[in-house]
Amino acid sequence: MAHVLTLAGSPARPSRTEQLLHHVGHRLSRGQGNEAGHGTGHRIRHLAVRDLPAEALLAADHGHPAIRRAVASVADADALVIGSPVYKAAYSGLLKVFLDVLPRTALRGKPVLPLLTGGSPAHVLALDYALRPVLTALGGDTVLRGWFVLDRHITTGPAPEAEIRLAAEAEPGLAQAVGELADALTARHSAGIPLTAGSPAA
Repeated sequence: MAHVLTLAGSPARPSRTEQLLHHVGHRLSRGQGNEAGHGTGHRIRHLAVRDLPAEALLAADHGHPAIRRAVASVADADALVIGSPVYKAAYSGLLKVFLDVLPRTALRGKPVLPLLTGGSPAHVLALDYALRPVLTALGGDTVLRGWFVLDRHITTGPAPEAEIRLAAEAEPGLAQAVGELADALTARHSAGIPLTAGSPAA
């Protein structure tokens, strides 16, 4: 069992992006690595950047307890699913501020699945030209291809962690992206790299 952190970079509440992350987390926790349902269930933790204290975040106050805990949650994770809405052809400024707080090699050795949501198919370019390069710059040597989901393909539930419904057009691509993350974790385990989720520190 691996420890997967879902990281939401949306400033909005409620948020389609955040509900999509919960959806992915539920799939991983149930061992649904892809449509075939292969893989072991993983332990999921969730972090919404908007819940961090704004002043400490903007000041990059590494001594603030909430910032320390947030940075530690990234360090403790075996893998991350990072989601953001697209604003002006890039991921959210809120997510950028948090990524700037992380150590230079924070994502080294961790499979990372980037997910973006947006209102136009043109926004898919933000995945390769905005988000993935920054994740790679943070030491991400296993930044997966990721996936972009149109807002209109997500039917949200009444609560932040409620299950969503995806349009038929969106489901195969998301299933493949989640499967790639599950496969990366399996490969990590097969290579003898210890997983943190079973340790007391996790």
